[in-house]
Formats: sequence, structure tokens, C-alpha cells
Amino acid sequence: MVSQTVELLKNEIPLEQESVILVEDSVNGLVLVDIINGFCTVGAGNLAPRVQNRQISGMINESARLARLFCEKKLPVMAFLDSHHPNKPEDPYPPHCIAGTDESNLVPALRWLENETNVTIRRKDCFDGYFGSIEEDGSNVFVDWVKKNKIKTLVVVGVCTDICVLDFVCSTMSAKNRGFLNPLENVVVYSHGCATFDIPLEVARNNKGALSHPQEFMHHVGLYMAKERGARIANQILFGAAEKI
Repeated sequence: MVSQTVELLKNEIPLEQESVILVEDSVNGLVLVDIINGFCTVGAGNLAPRVQNRQISGMINESARLARLFCEKKLPVMAFLDSHHPNKPEDPYPPHCIAGTDESNLVPALRWLENETNVTIRRKDCFDGYFGSIEEDGSNVFVDWVKKNKIKTLVVVGVCTDICVLDFVCSTMSAKNRGFLNPLENVVVYSHGCATFDIPLEVARNNKGALSHPQEFMHHVGLYMAKERGARIANQILFGAAEKI
């Protein structure tokens, strides 16, 4: 019954996806959002999955595959890592990904990124990596990264599709439209490289303060809303010579 309802809702807001070819004579950048133990590794923390999850496992595999391609080509990669101070809660969620713990570190499949010279790692203490990149002097690490590398197309993967990924994409699209991210032209969200969490309604009802969060539907909603903001939603990412997107 739940799956039928989700399919009905998804049919009301159909999402058209596309195959995106990244032109090799242009600079393409990759952003990985919060692919860390506290959100992705079974039993790693309050917001980690309790059991193996197909969508999350697939997201990790696809993100690692893309990251390998970008690193082989020495293209710029930025990884946001959720890292919170223990005395600064992030409502409505319980304490999670505390700075200095393994929860806030990259998942094992991506730890190799720490040794890559083309990778910038940014720890953040809020949902949105764009705002989490703001320094005390007002400068923005992400903005500077885009401009320094002259990135024209940005590919985004990570968790959660409808929370941190979506917040980052919305802020990035607004900044791009204001001319703050020149020469950035395209933001592409790779659907198979994104995932969110699952809280069935019956579980939420039995846990005070919990919100129902059907995984497949909220993943769909996150992608749909990113597209509403002007991002391109891809179900395939390829490198090659082609007409510029």
C-alpha cells in the first residue's frame, strides 16, 4: 500500500532526467555532500542507517566511481563533511556527526580522497554547504574554489537528497543567478549519486518528535525541487567531446 501511494504521488510530480555529457575541454567540478559515517555507515550514530540500505549503498558506490574519474583527470573536487560542536544542536535532529569523532569522517570507500591533491575538504556545521563555507572574515571557501578553478559545470552528489544536497543546490543556484559564481554555468545533480534516509510512518508515530520520511518519495521530491530551482537532474554522467551543455 505504501509503495502504491508513493508511486501515485510521484506520478503527480513526474521528474524528467537526462544523460549529461561533461565536455572535456571545459572545467568540470564535483561536490560531495556529507558522505560520512554518521549518515551512511550502519550503526555509526544517531542518524546513521540501522541496517544496510540499498539506496545509500548505491549512492556511495556511484559517488566513489565519479570521484575516481574526476581525480584521474585531476579535476577539482570538494567534499563537505558535517561536523558539529557538541553544545550547538541542529534542530530538529538529535546530536550527530560531532567534530572529532569518526561520525564526521568520510565513509571508508571515500577516505582515499584525503590524500588527493585536487580535493578540497570542508567541514561544516550547518545543513547548507554554501553557508557552511563562509569564514569569519566574510569570504566563502566554496565561492573561491569555483572561481579559482574556473568551474563551468558542477556535479553534485551526496546525502540527504532533500535536505543538505537540496539546500546547497538552492543556495548555489541563487548565487549563480546573482553572478557571484562566475564562470559557473551549470549545476547538475546526479540522482544515482544521491540518497536520503527512511522513517516509515508507523515508526515516526511511535517516536516522540519524529517525522515520517518515506525514502523513495523524499528522494524524488528533493530531486524535483532541485530541478525547480534550475539544476539539471541526470541519471547518467559521461565524459566526452560533445555539444557544450
